[in-house]
Amino acid sequence: MKMTFRWYGEKDSIPLEYIRQIPNVQSVVTAVYDVPVGEVWSDASMQKLKDLAAAKGLKAEVIESIPVHEDIKLGRGDRDRYIANYCENIRVVARHGVKCVCYNFMPVFDWLRTEMAHVNPDGSTSLAYSAEDFKKIDPTNLHLPGWDESYTPEELQGLLKAYKNVSHEQLFENFVYFLEKIIPVCEETGVVMALHPDDPPWDVFGLPRIVSSEADLDKLFAAVPSKCNGITLCTGSFGAGRKNDLVHMAAKYAAQGRVHFAHLRNVLWTDDADSFCEVGHCSSYGSLDMAAIVRALVENGFDGYVRPDHGRSIFGETGKGGYGLYDRALGAAYLNGLFEATEKALGK
Repeated sequence: MKMTFRWYGEKDSIPLEYIRQIPNVQSVVTAVYDVPVGEVWSDASMQKLKDLAAAKGLKAEVIESIPVHEDIKLGRGDRDRYIANYCENIRVVARHGVKCVCYNFMPVFDWLRTEMAHVNPDGSTSLAYSAEDFKKIDPTNLHLPGWDESYTPEELQGLLKAYKNVSHEQLFENFVYFLEKIIPVCEETGVVMALHPDDPPWDVFGLPRIVSSEADLDKLFAAVPSKCNGITLCTGSFGAGRKNDLVHMAAKYAAQGRVHFAHLRNVLWTDDADSFCEVGHCSSYGSLDMAAIVRALVENGFDGYVRPDHGRSIFGETGKGGYGLYDRALGAAYLNGLFEATEKALGK
């Protein structure tokens, strides 16, 4: 596997020299953040990211993400223009050594939590989702943790209204249309697409979600069979859905060569509904068997990119929820140990 670490560019509070000091981190996972969604990135922007990483001994082989414009998801009249721009962005990143693009096809919200600083028993804080608190949210007057500045109130209500008549099947058809246009470009350039699952993996505010389960993935791969069409195995996102068997899914899709990227983190189910909180990476902290998931990946030939996903805020650190340095660095060290021990035990 290839250990990576998320880096939000020059404005990230975590400098590249710190990331370089985390054992076995080979590449940053980054993106161009100053271009409107749907528009084309410049070669200069990508070259700058690559050069900044290289100056600290790091690669920049994974992009997370090239966002998919809502007009593509909705199937609106401008979608072909935005898809053409997306294809050009794949060519741009490929020219600068990118091998993998992580992206999602979630309408409006690409993640959702009800609490950004849930206090854990050890005094750390983390992201959390309460089913009970979610029921209290008024969709006509949305104020979501971490999302208040993502759209103006008018923009958000306009998008929610636009999706009212979009079914799961229509969204899936729009997704296949998009993939059938971009996958030939991926095959031409050698870039693989690593689809991130719905987070959390169920419908929210009446918005359809179509990447929440094993059945969803099977349907997608049957529709677009190219191996460039793969997934980001996000254990925290899939793992919030209690019917998802993460060990089985890791083994199945790694064996198919579909796992191009893995976001590895643990979650703790906190009630009998859909509530969960994000916890430390170790298996004993949460509801997922991280050691078994890693073993399933290794046994089935996974050799793709990995990153420690959301961490807790620990040691008094403040900043972007889920993306502090300390707990993600600890997570990387833990995952390194799991992979090394598993690979040696299996003679790999």
